[in-house]
Amino acid sequence: MTRLVVLDPIPEERLDRIRAFLPEGWQISAADSRDPQSQLRILQGADCAIVSDVAVTAEMMATPGLRAIHKWGVGYDAIDCDAARINGVRVLRTTGSNAIAVAETTLGLILALNRNLVRGHSAVAEGRWPKAALAATSMQLTGKTVGIVGLGYVGKALAGLLAGFGCRILYTGRAPQDPETETELGVRYVPLQELLAEADVVTLNCALTEETRGMINRETLALMKPGSLLVNTARGGVVIEADLADALKSGHLRGAASDVFSREPVEAGNPLIGLATAINTPHTAAVSADMFAPTVKRMVDNLSAVLEGRTPPPLDVVV
Repeated sequence: MTRLVVLDPIPEERLDRIRAFLPEGWQISAADSRDPQSQLRILQGADCAIVSDVAVTAEMMATPGLRAIHKWGVGYDAIDCDAARINGVRVLRTTGSNAIAVAETTLGLILALNRNLVRGHSAVAEGRWPKAALAATSMQLTGKTVGIVGLGYVGKALAGLLAGFGCRILYTGRAPQDPETETELGVRYVPLQELLAEADVVTLNCALTEETRGMINRETLALMKPGSLLVNTARGGVVIEADLADALKSGHLRGAASDVFSREPVEAGNPLIGLATAINTPHTAAVSADMFAPTVKRMVDNLSAVLEGRTPPPLDVVV
């Protein structure tokens, strides 16, 4: 009997949907809370686990018999990969599986900020009609300069979506793309400081690493063009949230949208919550109901490969 656990608390209905894709002889259960002790308890006797947002600690990696952890998505910064190596636990992910969903969400947030859609909706729901007031800060995206921080799967997909808006697209990252890719996507590599200074919209689509942690802070926000927008669908740790809140309150930035936060679920005291010029969503950019089946199948295939002694696709192997 193969025992698979889901470390994030999820409804029984979602478990049933996953269960439909499991091979014969597999059992599945889910943690009943995000509490670390609950995580440790459910891992006892597990062969493998799926994780979405909760952290996978060194203590969890040391669980006897645990052979693989599969990230639902791509970002593995909350998984202790050093402990995985020490304990011989494979760490896997579904590389690129949510790129389109995140790119579409990023574009949607850009448009919502630029056109004041959320502020307009909330006002009408409250019985107000602030057409003239919102007109002063409602802008077109067409023809603007967009800066993409991180031109991976998501960044490339976003560049493709932006092509229809006639945007000038700048990007930055660990290294420039090859000239053919730049020409195909219509993008140009620049250093981060230049991107921040020139972009009307800055979108964060990079991984959370030691280099990117806290990268958007008081100093780098000051480099951004006055009246520009910031969208973060990467990781909360890339942004110093208090500094971003100050940039919004001062009016230096016209708006910001965050789908990710330094602590999740987001806490009531988060400085971005409640600001009129901020849109905040519950880490749903990567969620897409029509990608549920192919993503689960891919995770199960990868876990089966590990348990059967086969090699998973290299693209999906972290450790």
